[in-house]
Amino acid sequence: MKTYLVGGAVRDRLLGLPPGDRDWVVVGATQAEMQAQGFKAVGRDFPVFLHPDTGEEHALARTERKSGRGYRGFVVDADPSVTLEEDLQRRDFTVNAIAQADDGALVDPYGGARDLDARVLRHVGPAFAEDPLRVLRAARFMARFAPLGFTIAPETLALMRTMVDSGELDALVPERVWQELRRALASPRPSAFLSTLHACGALAVVLPEVDALYGVPQRAEYHPEVDTGVHQQMVSDMAARLAPGDARIGFAALVHDLGKALTPADVLPKHIGHEHAGVKPVLALCERLKVPVDHRELAVMACREHLNVHRLDELRDATVVELLTRCDAFRRPERIPWLATVCEADKRGRGGNEDADYPQGRTLVRLHAAALRVGAHDVARDGMSGPEIGDAVREARVRAVHEARRTG
Repeated sequence: MKTYLVGGAVRDRLLGLPPGDRDWVVVGATQAEMQAQGFKAVGRDFPVFLHPDTGEEHALARTERKSGRGYRGFVVDADPSVTLEEDLQRRDFTVNAIAQADDGALVDPYGGARDLDARVLRHVGPAFAEDPLRVLRAARFMARFAPLGFTIAPETLALMRTMVDSGELDALVPERVWQELRRALASPRPSAFLSTLHACGALAVVLPEVDALYGVPQRAEYHPEVDTGVHQQMVSDMAARLAPGDARIGFAALVHDLGKALTPADVLPKHIGHEHAGVKPVLALCERLKVPVDHRELAVMACREHLNVHRLDELRDATVVELLTRCDAFRRPERIPWLATVCEADKRGRGGNEDADYPQGRTLVRLHAAALRVGAHDVARDGMSGPEIGDAVREARVRAVHEARRTG
């Protein structure tokens, strides 16, 4: 029985990145032998065990044979005769098909170290096409590694396109799509996720509302990049820059402009009312992918309100309070800094604006803080009814916003 460190732990060490979880593959063992040594079996679809001391995952070396449609249609063989090279062959990318022995020696039968040096994401072999989830994984890896100079090998992108054309991605369940999307949005360059999927046709399958933005023109004086899809990529990257690792803000930034895909052709390049038109496709996307409630609520809020925040200085004091109320900002005060960040990403996610100041975000937070200090106990008087107290609170908040603007 021999044990090897595999996958991301080896890849990231070779890239000089901080270590993450360590995964191990065990060659020449049976499930009974693993359990006899104290390993706890946890794998549902294939034999995976937790080390009795470290808790790290150890999987028996295995091969997989396609037996049905989708990413779960496989027959697994974990016989002790399966070799390390056979186990590595079933993996997705060459950079993930490198093993490390106890003495530090690398086992790299498919050239993963060479591709790491060349910054290329390349599939190991034709079995890549048997798992549709790997198309999303390729795009998600690009969201993480594009800042390091990685590109996708042309033959891998061509294979991904063939997989899309075959309809294989239709077998993906919403939960897995959301899982990959969430991780991509929390990565340094979400635009690489979007552009990779768009290039192979997969974006139209898994995120058709976002794919529809590509090719839609905008007014060049406001959007030098013109193409709404390009703008969206820039906004997603800016959100990742302003709120690193925050998929909630990243998702709201991703979907804030979905209404622009619905603008009638005779109106273009203007997008009158797109912020309201976009709410319906945002909700449809969230329902289909089973997006968490907090992500969905911020996304709808950002879609509906981003233009109001951009022109905050033009809004009346009472209108500002109405905006805050629509956002439920007096019960959920944390939402306003989130909304301000998404709107800043939108404003700076366009050609020439990447380093621009966005005072509207700071103003929104400051006006909200002023209004938030007003409560029912500040205005309630003996004999007041519930509706009267509510009206008094609103009026006091409008005055607080006015005073904050005057002194700010």
